[in-house]
Amino acid sequence: MRVTPRAGRDEAGRFENGVLAIKLRATPVDGAANASLIEFLARELGVAKTCVTILRGQRSRQKLIEIEGLEYDQVIARLGQQS
Repeated sequence: MRVTPRAGRDEAGRFENGVLAIKLRATPVDGAANASLIEFLARELGVAKTCVTILRGQRSRQKLIEIEGLEYDQVIARLGQQS
């Protein structure tokens, strides 16, 4: 996943080569962008925030995310994207 902070609005972009682009309004200060990412994904995917975990990349734009209870194909379908 590639996250772009300080965007005009929160939105999911395209999947390219297995990487999802996400734009967030939050700034990358004191973990605000990470918290915003977790809230955004939970809301869009219809899962609890506790089901969304940043496994790697807490201080990077490139992140590895785990969504508990959903498979890769389900995530793509729920975000309305195509791989």
